Amino acid sequence: MIDFVSLFPVYVTENLAALKTFYSAMFGFQAVFFDPEFYLHLQHPENGTQIGFLMPAHATQPAFLHAQTQFEGQVLTFDVSDVKAALAVVKEVELDIFFPYTEEPWGQNHFMIKDPAGLVLDIVEHVE
Repeated sequence: MIDFVSLFPVYVTENLAALKTFYSAMFGFQAVFFDPEFYLHLQHPENGTQIGFLMPAHATQPAFLHAQTQFEGQVLTFDVSDVKAALAVVKEVELDIFFPYTEEPWGQNHFMIKDPAGLVLDIVEHVE
């Protein structure tokens, strides 16, 4: 077994500055490393959640990391305590809602938005 201390996705995409602004403003992430021509690493100060973004075709990276991430079929889920409050924030800042607020029969209320790179974010509250 491999003992690890954290797990986080890294997406290859452009416009790291826009992603930094978006994730900081919408979710409270802080940049623990940011070079707009290379890499952005975000961490949430309260729960430790991390996400990374790497510029495509960067000379220091192997060729398989040069292509941009294709986001079709991918979703990043944010488990929240109050999805209706989250929805109100999204409406207040006038973000486009990719998938409307839905109360699912399996005990999940959610809606979806996209980040500036096009990654679908599922904002979810689990209910009994």
